[in-house]
Amino acid sequence: MRDVSPGLTQIDEPYAHEFVRGNIWWRQGRDRDLLVDTGLGIASLRQALRTLTATQGLTWREPIVVLTHGHLDHAGGAAEFADVRAHPGDVPAAVTSLHGRTFAQQLGAKPDPSLPEGLLVSASPRAAWDPRHHDVGEITATPAEAGDIIDLGDRRYEVLHLPGHTHGSIALLDRVNRELFSGDVVYDDILLDDLHESDPEDYRRSMDLLRRLDVNDVRPGHGSSFDHYVLQRIIRAYTSR
Repeated sequence: MRDVSPGLTQIDEPYAHEFVRGNIWWRQGRDRDLLVDTGLGIASLRQALRTLTATQGLTWREPIVVLTHGHLDHAGGAAEFADVRAHPGDVPAAVTSLHGRTFAQQLGAKPDPSLPEGLLVSASPRAAWDPRHHDVGEITATPAEAGDIIDLGDRRYEVLHLPGHTHGSIALLDRVNRELFSGDVVYDDILLDDLHESDPEDYRRSMDLLRRLDVNDVRPGHGSSFDHYVLQRIIRAYTSR
């Protein structure tokens, strides 16, 4: 866990392989808290947040959870929370195996020598846990569609539907503070548009929408935050290939 800016904490899972080590973003608002994505759900994210809240001398508040898309590394921990929102175009955590080869095959990823053939995690949180058949529990999500507003009191995030990586990929945009939670639609690495749920033509249309946004702080699904200039570079690199 690390504080990125006032009221914003970036969380990841240190024992997960980098391919499935997605970002979890915790934005503490005036009236409500926002949790963008929930990681793999191997250990209890809810308990970790409650502990962190207590160490800060704050009162625990049930967060609004928004899943940027349904892949396991972003939706695996969602079943713990009461208010979960996701685009109906994706089924949250449909692929649940953390065996490297099985995970890649079910996701539709091309063979990657950097992806281990064995397990994608290096530690077990509890006895009798089988990462080859990781049970994420029952995830119930309220539809989050383009134009919906997530209101935290002092910040308002607009839902953007940006298909391409998956059919139901979404991002959250704070137009006033020029902040974007982008999920896996855009991050500073190779963008995946050839998975079972991907559509390159949709991806290009989503990039055209992103190109026109006035944002300065992008909070991606993987890796570190970046600014408007890096965002434009990523978009140019994708659309020119």
